[in-house]
Amino acid sequence: MTDSFEIRFLLVIRESKTLLEASRKLRLTPSAVTQRLQQMEKKLDVRLLDRSARGLRFTDEGELLCVRGAELLQQFDALMDDLHERRRGFVGKLKINAPFGFGRQYVAPAVAAFKSFHPEVEISLYLSDQPMVETSDRFDVVIHIGQLGASNLVCRTLAPNRRFICASPAFIAQHGLPDSPGQLANYPCIALHENNEDVTLWHLRRGRETQSIRIKPSLSSNDGNVIRQWGCDGQGIILRSEWDVADALKDGSLVRLLPTWKLPDADIVALTHQREGLPERVRNFMRFLQDTFMPAPPWRA
Repeated sequence: MTDSFEIRFLLVIRESKTLLEASRKLRLTPSAVTQRLQQMEKKLDVRLLDRSARGLRFTDEGELLCVRGAELLQQFDALMDDLHERRRGFVGKLKINAPFGFGRQYVAPAVAAFKSFHPEVEISLYLSDQPMVETSDRFDVVIHIGQLGASNLVCRTLAPNRRFICASPAFIAQHGLPDSPGQLANYPCIALHENNEDVTLWHLRRGRETQSIRIKPSLSSNDGNVIRQWGCDGQGIILRSEWDVADALKDGSLVRLLPTWKLPDADIVALTHQREGLPERVRNFMRFLQDTFMPAPPWRA
């Protein structure tokens, strides 16, 4: 068994009249060329070259290795050129995984816009209620919201995103406003099940003071749109991402509760398998998303 370097080495000898000429082309000493040639013959257990005062003559086996090897090298070089072209150019497949709500509202339009600029890229967008639970190695980019657990994936921040505790004006008229985080346990609350998190434990901070409240959800779902709609309908208090409730807060469908208290941020991030060596289509899509959401994301416009 031999490799591409040894075949190239043999082809240089074939193109030369003497080993001395071949050694000059290879930038090796004549003795190093002879030694390497002998190692190849020993490994293959076949004589490749007859050396005489008249010059070099390849054996039938040596000639076969040169001819067939040259064909294989052409195919190999063409394959490498294709791979390099794909890395430099915007061709090939791009597989993306994103959460349902954010994926529908923001990632899908971004994918469509990116596709219009780069029609040669074949894009697949897969939406899931638990992107990190899916088999991440099937995707080039995974969009994630919130804190990231232990992972080998490389994280890039796409946009800032806070989380708010909200309720509808009708709910507030009926139940009143909580004065402190501790009172949340006495109110009907709604929980969103996502990312295998403990969704009934809410952590709040004000300055150096922190409080963790265990709510008792009267309703729960794994769909953020359902949670927001229930909140707007006055069914209970909800904890939702800024991107999801920004419009409802602007039009008055929801009111932010305990505004002096802060919840842990849930920034929008993109995850990839590696930092270096990403295909150009993947790197450019990441830049496109960052340009879409930075410096001010749409929900803060």
